[in-house]
Amino acid sequence: MSSKIFRAIWLVAIIIFTASLIFIMGISYDYLSHVQENQLKNKVELASKGVNLSGMKYLDDLEASDYRITWIASDGTVIYDNEADKTLMENHLEREEVKEALATGYGEASRYSSTLAEKQLYAAKKLEDGSVLRISIVQMAVWTLILGFAQPISFVVLLALALSFILASRLAKKIVEPINQIDLDNPKQYYQKDNYKEVEPLLRKIAHQQEQIKRDNTQIEKASLIRQEFTANVTHELKTPLHAISGYAELLEKGMVKQDDVKPFAGKIRAESARISSLVEDIIDLTKLDNGGSKMSWEDCDLLKIAENAADSLETSAALMNIDLSVEGESAPIHGVPQLLYSIIYNLCDNAIKYNQYGGKVSVIIDVSQYEIKLQVKDTGIGIPKSNLDRIFERFYRVDKSRSKEVGGTGLGLSIVKHAVLIHNGTIKVESELGKGTVFTITLPKK
Repeated sequence: MSSKIFRAIWLVAIIIFTASLIFIMGISYDYLSHVQENQLKNKVELASKGVNLSGMKYLDDLEASDYRITWIASDGTVIYDNEADKTLMENHLEREEVKEALATGYGEASRYSSTLAEKQLYAAKKLEDGSVLRISIVQMAVWTLILGFAQPISFVVLLALALSFILASRLAKKIVEPINQIDLDNPKQYYQKDNYKEVEPLLRKIAHQQEQIKRDNTQIEKASLIRQEFTANVTHELKTPLHAISGYAELLEKGMVKQDDVKPFAGKIRAESARISSLVEDIIDLTKLDNGGSKMSWEDCDLLKIAENAADSLETSAALMNIDLSVEGESAPIHGVPQLLYSIIYNLCDNAIKYNQYGGKVSVIIDVSQYEIKLQVKDTGIGIPKSNLDRIFERFYRVDKSRSKEVGGTGLGLSIVKHAVLIHNGTIKVESELGKGTVFTITLPKK
């Protein structure tokens, strides 16, 4: 990075210097050209006065090696020329500067001279007798100026390159030094500091990413602990019914059970087997939910019909406890996973029946608004202590362990409910009062 900044700064310095040098040379050339023109004008003015006074004698006595002097008659015939044979020279009446001098008294021009094979500056002055005195000089070329300043220009160029190299190197180091000293483990300490204003957005992004990584690591650790705890709980939950089944089966195998007790023992084995089957099904469902329900089919469905189907499936369980199970509300179109929506209502109603009073009531109420659907499951059951409300969605957590085992609960129902609600981008709220009942309120977006 330092080398790139150095090259960029040095390149810019060289470009600026070169542009400045060209500009200065252009200004200098223009200035010297004007000086040359003014000098030529002054010389023709002075020479014209000498010729007016002394005629040809003035020109013969004049030493002008740097200038070409031409005296032209009013008809364009060359009378005198200090650098060429006048007899071989063509008529000058049509020359631009001569025509202008005859017309206005003074004329000037710039053109290539075929006689001398050089570009010349011309200044002409009309004399008292009507003739024209013309003085010319070789026009200074750009290369002449450059060659004239070659030595000082070379010195300036070398000095400029050396200085730009040194300054570019120091500036690059100065720019990069604060960046190299940044402590990326604690980028927040550089916020609002002058040396780091340009890189502050980058520092903020690094800090945000570090926080995100920390959160992700925390979530990964938490997920790992949850998996470990889940595995331990599954093992524990399976051991109890398996030990019971194994014990009952061993007694039956060894003939240690009276004939009258065989049927009750078989019933207990069947009940424990059903408990294991229910637990395995819940674990499978929960595993699918842990994966975000990505393989489940989303479709348009009616939450009211799903609630009615769940209630029909629980009619027998409700009847055994003489519980009034009802579904109220209007048609509730929603885009979701029917299987998960069914499991939400089924599990809530199943718990509401299992932990209810004999002859109690369970109500499923569906309320539809413009953008969302509110689902409430109310019961008149035993209620949940406030101290337990924050933990009821944990896997295998039971408020009343003895009753849970008595009614066959796996301890995973509410965990499945919570996951299914989150997959549908919904929220769930619980209100409960001991001895009076519990209300679960779920809010789901329609889309």
